[in-house]
Amino acid sequence: MTTSESKKPNPIPNVGAMSDFVGAFDVPSKVTDYTYRCRFSHCWNGIATRHADTMDCKFFVDGKGVVLGLAHPAFIKFRESIGRDLSDREASYIAAKYLSERLEQEDEHSLYDVSPQDVTRLIEKLSIR
Repeated sequence: MTTSESKKPNPIPNVGAMSDFVGAFDVPSKVTDYTYRCRFSHCWNGIATRHADTMDCKFFVDGKGVVLGLAHPAFIKFRESIGRDLSDREASYIAAKYLSERLEQEDEHSLYDVSPQDVTRLIEKLSIR
């Protein structure tokens, strides 16, 4: 093993059912005092399904489907700077954090496009290395 391989950070592994990557969580809105009930479903490649350069993560918010499209260029930037790919589980954590931030500040939408800057900001905020 080379020195660079031994220093490469380990991803949070994709262990168990994808729907269990993020536990159910509640988000209290600061705007309406309503509490949203959120449950993670799964991730998939948005390039194939929506023709978007994203990793899509689906949640159910109060039983309604909500998709967060995480901008793929941020995944490339992460790989180039850290030396490994983000795991699906890590992507689900990033999406859950973004969804929480949005629901705290505004009403629910069926699709959120998460910019490369926001993905990178959340990677740092969640201390993913």
